[in-house]
Amino acid sequence: MTLNIKGTLLDLSKPKVMGILNITPDSFFDGGEYNSEDKIINQVKKMLEEGADIIDIGGYSSRPGAEKLTIKKEINRVIPIIKLITKKYKNVIISIDTFRSKVVKKAIEAGASIVNDISGGDLDKNMYKVVSKLKVPYIIMHMKGIPSNMQNDPKYNDVVFDIIKDLSYKIDLAKKAGILDIIIDPGFGFGKSLEDNFKILKNLSSFKQLNQPIMIGVSRKSMIYNLIKSSANEALNGTTCLNSISLNNGANIIRVHDVKEAKETVNLIEFMNKNS
Repeated sequence: MTLNIKGTLLDLSKPKVMGILNITPDSFFDGGEYNSEDKIINQVKKMLEEGADIIDIGGYSSRPGAEKLTIKKEINRVIPIIKLITKKYKNVIISIDTFRSKVVKKAIEAGASIVNDISGGDLDKNMYKVVSKLKVPYIIMHMKGIPSNMQNDPKYNDVVFDIIKDLSYKIDLAKKAGILDIIIDPGFGFGKSLEDNFKILKNLSSFKQLNQPIMIGVSRKSMIYNLIKSSANEALNGTTCLNSISLNNGANIIRVHDVKEAKETVNLIEFMNKNS
C-alpha cells in the first residue's frame, strides 16, 4: 500500500508513525503546552528526529466540553503553524486534523498534504468534494454522534460490524467523489464504551476487508488510564502495549504523542514478524 503525497509515494509496507501536535489550549493530554513558535518548532524537531513520518496538526479539540471554535478562529490558529513548520522543514508531511472543508483548503494551500477528519465527512457536506479537488489522502474516522455527545451511552448491535458497515459506505462515497487515497480509522474513544474499544482492538484485522490502510489512535486515551486507574500522564506503558497489539492486528499508521516509543515498537514488531 502507498499514499500519494503531492507526487511522492509514501510506502506503507512498514507501518508509519504519526506524531501529534495539538495547538489547542484544551486537549485532554497536552493542551496549551505548545503555545509559542519556539516550543512548536522544538517539538516538531524532536518528533522528526525520533522518527515521525507524519506530523498531525489540530487546532480544534474534540474532547467533550472543549471550546467551540468559529472556522475563522480555527484557520487563524492552524495556518500560521503549518507555514512555520513547512518553512523550517521543507519535506515534512503534515496532516491537518479538522472536520471543516474550509480549513482543509487553507491548510493544504499552506503546506499540509493529508486530511484527518474525525467525522469522516458527516459534519461538512463539502468535505469529499474539496478533498477530491485537492488530490490529497483522506483519513475517514468513525465517530458515533458529535464530540459533545459522543460518549453519552453509545449503543451498537455489533460494534465491529456496525463500524465496518459505516466505513464501507463512506469509502464508497469518497471514491465516487474522486478521492483516490483513503485511510480508515475505527475511532477509538469516539462514541464507544470501554468494552467497545477493546472489542475493536481485538478484531482490528477484520477491518482489512475494506482494503484500505488502517490508522489507529489510542495514545494516552481514557480507555487505557480508566482501566488501569491511572491518568493520561501515566498512560505511556499502556499506550505502547495497545500499539503493539494494533500493529500485530494490521495497523498501518499509529497516531501518537510519544514518537520515540512508538517507532521502537514498530521496529520490534516488524523484526519479529519478518524473522519468526
